[in-house]
Amino acid sequence: MVLIAPFVAPLLFPALAQSVDYTQHVDVFSGTENGGNNFPGVARPFGMVKLGPDLLNQGTDAYSGYLSNGAFSGFSLMHEQGTGGAPKYGTVSQLPLVGNISNPFSGLTVGRAVADQGSVGYYKAQTTDGVVVELSASSRAGIYQYTFPEGKLGNILVDVSHVLPSFRGQGLGQGYKGGNFTIFPDGHYEGHGVYDNGWNRAPNWNIYFCGYFDAPAISSEVYKGTDVNGSVVQPNGIAASTSGDTRIGGVFSFNATQVVSRVGISWISTEKACSNVDGEIPHGTDLKTVVDDAKAEWNSKVLSKITTTNTNETSLSLLYTSLYFMHLIPTNQTGENPGWESTEPYYQDIFTLWDLFRCSTALMHILQPVAHEEQIRSLIDIWRFEGYLPDARSSNYNGRTQGGSNADNVLADAYVKGVRGAVNWDDGYRAMVKDAEVTPPNDNPDPMAPDSSTKEGRGALPDWLALGYITPRFTRAVSRAVEYAANDFGLYQVAAGLGKDDDAEKYLNRSRNWRNHWNEEQESLGFSGFVVPRNESGFIATDPLTDSGYWGNPYYEASSWAYSWADVHDMKKLIELMGGPETVVNRLNTMFTEGANGGSGMIFDPTNEPMFSIPYLYNYVNRQDLSVLQSRKIAKGYYHTGPTGLPGNSDAGAMQTWLLWNMIGLYPVTGQTTFLIHSPWFESLTVDLGGCKKLEITATGGDGNGDSGYYVQSLKVNGKEWKKNWLTWDDIFAEGGTLEFELGDTPVDWATGELPPSPASED
Repeated sequence: MVLIAPFVAPLLFPALAQSVDYTQHVDVFSGTENGGNNFPGVARPFGMVKLGPDLLNQGTDAYSGYLSNGAFSGFSLMHEQGTGGAPKYGTVSQLPLVGNISNPFSGLTVGRAVADQGSVGYYKAQTTDGVVVELSASSRAGIYQYTFPEGKLGNILVDVSHVLPSFRGQGLGQGYKGGNFTIFPDGHYEGHGVYDNGWNRAPNWNIYFCGYFDAPAISSEVYKGTDVNGSVVQPNGIAASTSGDTRIGGVFSFNATQVVSRVGISWISTEKACSNVDGEIPHGTDLKTVVDDAKAEWNSKVLSKITTTNTNETSLSLLYTSLYFMHLIPTNQTGENPGWESTEPYYQDIFTLWDLFRCSTALMHILQPVAHEEQIRSLIDIWRFEGYLPDARSSNYNGRTQGGSNADNVLADAYVKGVRGAVNWDDGYRAMVKDAEVTPPNDNPDPMAPDSSTKEGRGALPDWLALGYITPRFTRAVSRAVEYAANDFGLYQVAAGLGKDDDAEKYLNRSRNWRNHWNEEQESLGFSGFVVPRNESGFIATDPLTDSGYWGNPYYEASSWAYSWADVHDMKKLIELMGGPETVVNRLNTMFTEGANGGSGMIFDPTNEPMFSIPYLYNYVNRQDLSVLQSRKIAKGYYHTGPTGLPGNSDAGAMQTWLLWNMIGLYPVTGQTTFLIHSPWFESLTVDLGGCKKLEITATGGDGNGDSGYYVQSLKVNGKEWKKNWLTWDDIFAEGGTLEFELGDTPVDWATGELPPSPASED
C-alpha cells in the first residue's frame, strides 16, 4: 500500500477569528488531585505532544506526570490524560539544573519553589534552584523557555532513560531498554529511546526526538553510564546503548539568562522528528506565538462547539474545562504509524474504550464528526493489520481488555447514527465478527488474569460460544458476560443494517445470553434477582454489596448491583425479571440512598463507568423526574471546580463527558439511536454539529445553572409538543434541531408517550 501523506498540523497559522476567548474558562489544574489524574500541561487537540512536568514522590504513581507535591524529575513531551492502572510515557525529557554537574544519571531531581501556574497552551513552574520553566506545544513539537538565575551556570539535562515510574507493585512499571544520543556540530541533538511495559504490558517501542537551543551552549557533553559506575563523558559526542542498565543523554550548559529549547518527536525516525519541529515551531519562534496559536486552535476547533448565554463562572468553568479534557486523547498519529503503511487515518492512545463507550464516543461523534469518522476508520485499520480491534491501545500496542470487545459497541453506535463517509463498513463488520467468533491467543499471559488474553478480543469466548454463559474458570466471568451480550447486540445492529439477516438473528439471540447469569433467588436488601457467577452445576451465590473486584474476580471494578443493569438493550426483560416498574423504581432509589451499602455512602459509585447510565434508567419505567433528580444530585454533589473537582479518575475524559451530557440534558444509549431526556442546566445552549447544523436548547423556569427548578414541565422538539421521555438521532442531530424546555420546582407527569425502546426484549 502507499504511505499516506504525513499529517500536517502547522503551528504558525494565522490566529483564527474568534470573538470570544473560551480558554479563559478552562482550569487546567481541575481534577489533578483526589485521584482525577488530569494532565495539566500543554497540548493541542488530539496532539502527539503533551508537554508537562514529571513529579517524583517515592511510592506515589504520577499517572499524568503531575503531582501536587514531590520534586521535578523532568519536563517531558509525552503523557496520557486522566488514566489509571499504571503510568505511561514520561519520555523525551529535559531537566533544568544550576551549577556543576558531575553525575547527571544519579537520579537527579529538583524541588518546586512555588505552586505551578497554567492555562490553555501555557505552563509555568519554578524550581528551588531559582529556574523558571515555561512551556507550550504544537501537535508534534514542544517549546521550553528557561530563565536561569543571574550569574549562575544554567544546565539542561536530556535524559533518554527517563520514564514515569510505577510503585503499585503489579509488574506494570515502564522500562528503559536503551537507545542512542548524538550532539551535532551545530549544537542540536537527535536520538531515540527504547522502552517497554506500562499499563498495557507493551513490548519494546521506540520514540525519536530532535532538539534545538536558540542560545549557544558554552559546553555540551554526551554522557553514558550506569547507576553503579556513574556517568562518563563520550568524547565523540555520540552514545548508544542496548541495555536498560546503561543510561545515555546529554548536558548542555549556558551562560545566558534565558534559553529557548524546541523539540520535536516522531514514532518513525529522527529525520521526521526534526521535520516536525522545523515545520511546527521553526527557528525564531517565540513562546508567546506558540501560546497564542494554541489558544486559537482550542477556541476554534473545540471550545466554541458549545456556547451559552450563561454568565456564571462556576458553570462556565465546568463546561469548558470538561470540553478541554475530553479532547486530549486519543492521539492523532496519522502519518506517524511505525507499524504499517496505510492510506487510512491512525489514532492511538485509546485509554480505554471500556471507559469511553458508554457516553464519551457518542459525544465525540456530535462535537467532532470528522475526527470521529477518522477514529472509526483507524480502529478498523488496526484490525486489518493486527487482527483485532483494540479495546485499549498505547505505544502502538493493543491492551488491556478489561471486559468485552467494546470497540464493537463504538462501531455499532457510529453505524446506527449514520457515520458513513470513507468508512468501509464491510471491513468494520468483519472486524466485529472476528471479536465475536475467534478467541484471541494467550501468548503472553497476564499475571493478574492468566486464564485468557487481556491484549484484545474476547478471551472468554470458549464458554460464551459453547454454553451461552461464562464459568469462573475465566476471570471477570460475570462482568465479561454482560459486556459480551452488549457487544453481540452491536453486531446485530450492524448485521441488520447491512442486510445480513441470518447473522442479525444469531447475534440478537446471543445478546440475550446475559439472562443466563440471572439468579432470581439471589437477594440483597430485600430485592431479588442479580447477575451472578455460574458453572455447569448452577448459580454461585455472592454478596451483591461486597462482590466488586478486579482482574481476578467475577466482577470487574463494580458490584452485581451495578452490572445487573448493564444490558440496556434488553431493558424491558430486565424490568420483568426484577419484578416490574414499581420494584425497579424502589431498587434504583436504594442505589442512591446514603448508608444502603452498609456504610456511610451509596451503592451508586459516581467514580465508576459501569454506573454511568444508572441514574437515567428511571426513564424506562416512566419516572423521568427521578432521572433528573438523581443525575442532578450526582452532578452537583460530586463534580466541582478546582484540583479536587472530579469524584474519581478522569479516564481519558470519561468523567468529563458524563458531566457534559448532564449539562446538555440528554443521555445516549450506546448502540442505539436513542437519547434519554432529563433536564438541561442552562437557559440557552447551542451545540455546533458541523456542516452548518446546530442543536439549540432553551430552558425557562429554572435558575439557569441547574441548581434548582430543574424538573421538566413540558418540552417542544423542533417546535412541536413532545410527550416521550426520549428521542432519536434523527430527531435533533442528523439535521440539527431545537429543544424548548419549560422547567419548574416540582415534578409533573408530562411524559405520557411510549417508553424508550428495548430492542432485544421483543422475542
